[in-house]
Amino acid sequence: MEKSLQLVFKNAAGTTKIITISNPKENLSKAETDEAMQKIVAANVFNTLGGDLVQAVEARVVNRNVQVLA
Repeated sequence: MEKSLQLVFKNAAGTTKIITISNPKENLSKAETDEAMQKIVAANVFNTLGGDLVQAVEARVVNRNVQVLA
């Protein structure tokens, strides 16, 4: 199973943008992800077509099963 962490933000235009991180550590807490997302917004290091990231919306862990056909 593949696991990823999706950090969901809104940019200045109000569009949703997602940063995906592969293989996140186990048992992340809401407090940990909220703090990280606030730091990303405050650092203002990402710029999208709709402008800077201005709001942290949610963090979610996505589990995906991948079966390779041989």
